[in-house]
Amino acid sequence: MKADKASQTAQYMALFRALETTQPANKRLFVDPYAVSFLDGKLNWVARLSFLSFVRNYVQNTIHKKIPGALTSGIARTRYIDDLLQQTVQQNIQQVIILGAGFDTRALRLDYLSNIPVIEIDHPNTAQKKTSILKKTLGHLPNHIHYWQIDFNKESLQELAVREKLDFSIPTTIIWEGVTNYLNAQAIDSTFAFASQFAKGSCIIFTYVHQQVLDAPETFFGAQKLLKDLDAIEERWTFGFSPEKLSAYLQHYNFVLLEDSGASDYRDRYLPNRPEKGYEFYRVAFASKA
Repeated sequence: MKADKASQTAQYMALFRALETTQPANKRLFVDPYAVSFLDGKLNWVARLSFLSFVRNYVQNTIHKKIPGALTSGIARTRYIDDLLQQTVQQNIQQVIILGAGFDTRALRLDYLSNIPVIEIDHPNTAQKKTSILKKTLGHLPNHIHYWQIDFNKESLQELAVREKLDFSIPTTIIWEGVTNYLNAQAIDSTFAFASQFAKGSCIIFTYVHQQVLDAPETFFGAQKLLKDLDAIEERWTFGFSPEKLSAYLQHYNFVLLEDSGASDYRDRYLPNRPEKGYEFYRVAFASKA
């Protein structure tokens, strides 16, 4: 990935969350008052005007035409991961780590995380931009959130853990959203090896794309155009899992697969009245340390 790519991707997800926040209270899946702060230029302007329903509808329709299914998939996925995370906190998780945090705002917007240490790990470019924005927005950085920076060209997660004196004995939930599809197999293996060091009962919630979208994109609605567009902006997807092989893979790292849902599943669960086609290849997996 390009050094600044994560920031661009993070802005699109922040836009989706900002749009959802402008939905009527009885329809929206969550409220993210911070998302708009991370948007630059036209995206910021669009998000701020989207409290007007005709503007919001126009923006949503435009996104769907360009990236079919991405918006509703992203919104439903956000809520789904929120709920999975809350489930782990209720089961005595005492620490949360967000890998490739981007402009994730869970540590700020989810009340059940207010008394739990949250560690966000990201590339220095994105991490520095995020903390700068939060200082301007909040006046200070929250005490329970730790912002760790890592350049994978110079340091590994294991080296970062040593440098920051990370305590692996604490039951921990790791969130790894929107990242695996940009990596290679070695980076995936290394990250799961890192995660496997945490205490029994620790959890990992991560997203991935179905391997078939890389091998035969024509089998998924909208995927061929999406992959061409990603190639054009040098953000090509490089890795996917075959769902039927995921459980066995995780067992190598002492994780038990608890849930594995595609976009159509979590859209049906959270957005039954906002049907949309596309992005069915995007998935969320939830596993626990045996």
